[in-house]
Amino acid sequence: IAKHTLEKREAGDGVEIVVNEPCEDKVHGKGQHTVKHVHLSSKLPTWVRPVIPKVIYMIEKAWNYYPYTVTEYSCSVIPRFSIHVETRYEDNKGTSENAVGVNSEVLQSREVIYLDISHDEISEKNYKKEEDCRTFRSEKTGRGPLVDKDWKDHVNPVMCSYKLVSVTCGIWGMQSYLENKVHEMVREILLLGHRQAFAWIDEWHGMTIEDVRKFEREAHLETNKKTLGQSKDGEDAPKKESAV
Repeated sequence: IAKHTLEKREAGDGVEIVVNEPCEDKVHGKGQHTVKHVHLSSKLPTWVRPVIPKVIYMIEKAWNYYPYTVTEYSCSVIPRFSIHVETRYEDNKGTSENAVGVNSEVLQSREVIYLDISHDEISEKNYKKEEDCRTFRSEKTGRGPLVDKDWKDHVNPVMCSYKLVSVTCGIWGMQSYLENKVHEMVREILLLGHRQAFAWIDEWHGMTIEDVRKFEREAHLETNKKTLGQSKDGEDAPKKESAV
């Protein structure tokens, strides 16, 4: 996730890591809490940016108690809009009926969507040949490529990421439209992220939790440096002066 965040910043998306600290839950135990601001000013028309620079951003709050995580999204200028994502990782092929433990009402009303990191198509703008699971092979583990349509039935080990995505929109007249668009966007983001998790396996395989935390800290400092002009130690970088 840290590497993905840094990549998105280099693509001009303006991700700012505000909080990255340990946390603890009575049920799920120890974990990591993060808060990020995803600045959207670069997505606005050019003539609008000088009027509201860096004002519009998505707020991402996450609590990672692997194998269970909770992620919440809200918007700085739309108080009645939110996205809630519960995740549980399990060592199976997608056979759990209720992995995140929702009640019977949610269980009956939910729409189940299956994502295949190898054979589901991703948008052209996000496609990279080196991240194509149909051709990628790990040098460290020998895993891949995932060529066959039924790869999950004969590949071992296999892990499934179960996610319950809930969208709340209190804006009259726009509920259905925004909820549908958000679910489309979330599908693309999840497909991309999990493709990358497999294709980047040689970079993270064998890392300890200490290694992961160190990498996160370094990636987050680099991300904030690019977004906010901070130096690598987290302090504001000196501003350059120019003579005219």
